[in-house]
Amino acid sequence: MATILSGIMALATVGCGTSSATDGNGKIDILAAENEYGDVAKSIGGSHVSVTSIISNPNADPHDFEASPSEVKLISEAKIVVQNGVGYDDWMTKMLKAHSSSDRTVINAQEVLGLADDTKNPHLWYEPKTMPAVAAKIAAKLESLDPSHAGDYKKNLASFNASMKSYTDALATFQDKHPKAAVAATEPVANYLLDAAGIDIKTPWTLQAAIMNDQDPSAQDSATQMALFSNKSVQAFVYNQQVTSDLTAKYKAAAKKYDIPIVAVYETMPAKYHYVQWMTAEVTALDKAVSQNTSTESL
Repeated sequence: MATILSGIMALATVGCGTSSATDGNGKIDILAAENEYGDVAKSIGGSHVSVTSIISNPNADPHDFEASPSEVKLISEAKIVVQNGVGYDDWMTKMLKAHSSSDRTVINAQEVLGLADDTKNPHLWYEPKTMPAVAAKIAAKLESLDPSHAGDYKKNLASFNASMKSYTDALATFQDKHPKAAVAATEPVANYLLDAAGIDIKTPWTLQAAIMNDQDPSAQDSATQMALFSNKSVQAFVYNQQVTSDLTAKYKAAAKKYDIPIVAVYETMPAKYHYVQWMTAEVTALDKAVSQNTSTESL
């Protein structure tokens, strides 16, 4: 919190930016809270935008993030800010409130999807309908800011939506191929994807929520989780590589002991991937787990 406040104070000397839509390089500045949203923004804006993603380290826990003064300064320069919402990136909301501007548009995935504040699972980027909706909002705003390149933004949006078909087709193929697939998970980070693939998530929601909120699950829920492995009731263990603890490591060890394949999932887009590639790779990893009993412990 101290870091955020110092950053906000630093903004007092930054000023409110210019009214021009472009920066000194003739590009529109876009700031994304998480790199998966930044990747989509770049896909739509192409060479006409400069995109900065604040959270992009796939080896760090995003829940522990604190903004630095230099990152807070980026708020003052962005014409478009893209964030997840549902409390996942409240640090961004606080920074936006501390430095309000009528010259900036905030595209919040929660608001785009019309979701309530008490939506249980905040990991919206795994929901297949999220990014096309966010991309459409980004394209519309870019067209209004930069009408001379409106044709480019429309074309890029169409290309992005076409690329999403590889993800949705993979989900449909998985569901047809494995209609009775069941998994355990550490927390609900990838639940939207698992639901879209028709996969039965056997881990109690209360256990997933407890780990997501950095709390200890009940002994009963933990025993249920361990029994999923020893009874071989699941065909894969979906493991969040960025939110780990002694308890999640214990579950992972149990899965390995009983020959349950591991599928790594992430809160931040892994390096060398674009958004659609990442989502498709996760479905491929699930297919390998269920079809071949093969783990994918990292992407």
